[in-house]
Amino acid sequence: MTLTADLAATTALDLGPARALSCRECGHRTALAAEFACPHCFGPLEVAYEFTGITRDSIEAGPKSIWRYRHLLPVPGDVQSHPNTEPGLTRLIEADRLAAALGVRKLWVKDDTGNPTHSFKDRVVAVALAAARELGFTVLCCPSTGNLANAVAAAAARAGWDSVVLIPSSLEKAKILTTAVYGGTLLAVDGTYDDVNRLATELAADHEDWAFVNVNVRPYYAEGSKTLGYEVAEQLGWRLPEQIVVPVASGSQLTKVDKGFTEFATLGLVEPTPYRVFGAQATGCSPVAKAFEDGHDVVTPVRPDTIARSLAIGNPADGPYVLDVVRRTGGAIGHVSDEEVVEGIRLLARTEGVFAETAGGVTVATAKKLLEAGALDPDAETVLLITGDGLKTLDAVTDRVGPTATVPSTSKAVREALAQHG
Repeated sequence: MTLTADLAATTALDLGPARALSCRECGHRTALAAEFACPHCFGPLEVAYEFTGITRDSIEAGPKSIWRYRHLLPVPGDVQSHPNTEPGLTRLIEADRLAAALGVRKLWVKDDTGNPTHSFKDRVVAVALAAARELGFTVLCCPSTGNLANAVAAAAARAGWDSVVLIPSSLEKAKILTTAVYGGTLLAVDGTYDDVNRLATELAADHEDWAFVNVNVRPYYAEGSKTLGYEVAEQLGWRLPEQIVVPVASGSQLTKVDKGFTEFATLGLVEPTPYRVFGAQATGCSPVAKAFEDGHDVVTPVRPDTIARSLAIGNPADGPYVLDVVRRTGGAIGHVSDEEVVEGIRLLARTEGVFAETAGGVTVATAKKLLEAGALDPDAETVLLITGDGLKTLDAVTDRVGPTATVPSTSKAVREALAQHG
């Protein structure tokens, strides 16, 4: 993980252990900057590091947020001195009742609904904001399918920054409202997420002080997802799970969870035990699952048609890298119908008391399907990532759940209802 001195000296930026940007395709390294494409081959860039002095004790002594891992992230050493939403260190639930329902020996649910805006996106945005401040940006922006919109608007408000957020106009009303409430600029676009993403890329080129977290500062933003992997390993008692199921939208989260596990093992923080990574998509937007099923290395874009709108990215940027991780670790990628998504939401809620958004329903339902197909090992310790709160996607269950009965205000009526439905 050591970089050459000349490259490390090319920047005066304080981004902690980050030393360069490295191309995921050709390996070319360039100085830290607001860049996302390799100048040689146009491949995607990611952060390369030089880690020193990181121990279990130093992490455990840190704050109860993702900043306990600040020495593993591309953020300034004084990151906590600036206002931020302090995401992370969410619950890892021992999910015995869900395990029994699915037929799994040992199951954990990583419940990221407890973050400030109730999704894992608070992690990546906190890292993006810290890096953007150091890189000289003054406005926080994004194209989004919903959760990222919430997180960017909230983080910008907390930091005293302006925000510009672009979303598909068909987004769930709850996610629109929970972005607009923070007071930034919110533009609803008549089109898909891929249309919105294209517009954001054009705007990023026109506004040099605008940090589009998942465009021009994407290499830094993406690193925030590593903290999910870090937390799972730490909360399991400094060890890796045998299996993990991750929802797939752009695919970045899955690849970075794998990166987090790998870094912990390389640094000697955990034993480098084998683990398998599984991806979960909705059938109505499952280009990565389709490529996996067909044995392809190229992901063919699709037009999304699913209730799982937070996963509705038809042209996922990290799709090929998801395939790489899943195949390298011996995992698989499954997909489930919208009906199965709703059943997954309800199953998790009634067994573990966790109300997940549609992406969580995708994860639970896909795990069930992969178990039935023999892809997931029921005897292996398994973690499911639940990345967003069900209050964001109430429409998915509105017509499926409600009062057991509506009764007159008499004890007799209540007793009769209890007798009938007990």
